[in-house]
Amino acid sequence: MIRIYLILLFIIAFFGIRKLLKTSPTVLARYSKLLFLFVTGLIVLYLTATGRLNGFFALAGVVIAFLFRLMPVLLRYSPYLQRLWSDFNAAKQNTSQRQNKTSAKGGMSVEEAYEVLGLKMGASESEIIAAHRKLMQKMHPDRGGSDYLAAKINLAKKLLLKK
Repeated sequence: MIRIYLILLFIIAFFGIRKLLKTSPTVLARYSKLLFLFVTGLIVLYLTATGRLNGFFALAGVVIAFLFRLMPVLLRYSPYLQRLWSDFNAAKQNTSQRQNKTSAKGGMSVEEAYEVLGLKMGASESEIIAAHRKLMQKMHPDRGGSDYLAAKINLAKKLLLKK
């Protein structure tokens, strides 16, 4: 009987981990926060029910006293910590700007699309279509070109014509 439970537990764990790997990071972050709050609440509830909550408060007092003793060291290194924090925020802001620069279609920006087609910024629709046709005649896979280049050329046209 125990073997059946172990097999069922293994199957549930396998499919659970599979599902977990397919979910997006934002959903995982939200679920992990909820799980943390739920487990913390259960621990506090258990400590309250068993009468051991006073040990938790004693531990909190020790941690607070340790932080007060550590305060001069933290203040001594605060300029370095502040510089690290500002560097972190600047790096995070740069990555978000880079992500905004690229479009949702395959990660190609408008500048890259013009570059792929060999056009200047602000080219007309007819120029985009003509450049696309000319490049596809040269780079089409049926004429010895590669699938990758043909896909990039098509993506550039689609992005610039917004279709």
